[in-house]
Amino acid sequence: MPFGAPEKTHVRVGFVALSDAAPLAAARLFDLGRKYGLTLELVRQPSWAAVRDTLLSGEIDAAHALYGLVYGVQLGIGGPQADMAVLMVLNRNGGAITLSTALADSCRETGSVKDAFASLGRKPVLAQTFPTGTHAMWLYYWLAANGVHPLRDIESVVIPPPRMGDALAEGQLDGFCCGEPWHALAEARGVGRTVALTSGIWPDHPEKALASRRDFVALYPNTSRALVATLLEACRWVDSAAHRSKIAAHLAAPDLLNVPRDVIEPRLTGVYDPARFPKALAVSFFDGGAVNYPRASDGLWFVTQYRRWGMLEGAVTADDAALAAAISQTELYREAALLANVPLPDERRAAVLCDGRAWEGDASVYLDGFDMRR
Repeated sequence: MPFGAPEKTHVRVGFVALSDAAPLAAARLFDLGRKYGLTLELVRQPSWAAVRDTLLSGEIDAAHALYGLVYGVQLGIGGPQADMAVLMVLNRNGGAITLSTALADSCRETGSVKDAFASLGRKPVLAQTFPTGTHAMWLYYWLAANGVHPLRDIESVVIPPPRMGDALAEGQLDGFCCGEPWHALAEARGVGRTVALTSGIWPDHPEKALASRRDFVALYPNTSRALVATLLEACRWVDSAAHRSKIAAHLAAPDLLNVPRDVIEPRLTGVYDPARFPKALAVSFFDGGAVNYPRASDGLWFVTQYRRWGMLEGAVTADDAALAAAISQTELYREAALLANVPLPDERRAAVLCDGRAWEGDASVYLDGFDMRR
């Protein structure tokens, strides 16, 4: 290899029971780290708060983590502050918003999320998975785009993804936003109906990151580089439809998702009801390497939303962009991509979100354009 041998050869990687942990499952199943001098141990975590805590304590070395969790910890608004690193993006798309069956029916009948919520006669209780995480931000953005103020018009609560369906069935929730397979399972149980896909909120949005503390990267640069190369190999393998079907069987195992394969597989392979989601974008793990580059502009978007909703005070500053650049381990990624023979995508990309607003990386202009905010 053109770089040194890993300083640490056994790496403990945390994950939460979600379908987009598929690359980690593949890396372990096929021992993909061996090529780079690593063995991977997967450590299931009960919640994103547990991922945060075990990362900060050093009980795990890296994690399949919400993109927004990394930024929340870095900024000290998602728990104790620590310098964090996004080593790569593990997937884009793949989440959803599910409402109780009755509330979903009301949305369809009225043609208005706002009117359906008002018909309850109380604030709806909607769950997400971590206060600064991707699911909170997708939920808030979708609500605002539909005329519902996420800080005033709903009650937002945090629940681990595997608990979402039970909480909905027990009447504790009116809806939730998280990853799969928990939406598919809620539909299979008849307790809820998916009303929006996160890919419809921001097409090809960043979802899970391979995250670590920044001091881990500094202490173990060769290990970190080898870990990224390993997960790039895994993302490339998982990205084909045939391989997704195969990995769904392994994800069903009790030590991973503990959910039937026939619940996991359809949405992992991109099968959605075309009548409800004619433009559905499936979860994407590789796409020729376009998925995985850790762009600072992706992370900066989360900072705009924290400022929008009052989690951070004040206007956008140059420090926001500098913070995102420090978190995004782009040089490490480039070196790992060279090892894994993965092409590099463009540094910047633009997207149009569900409210028609374009995100092109100009945080100040973007933030100033929102009418609904704290």
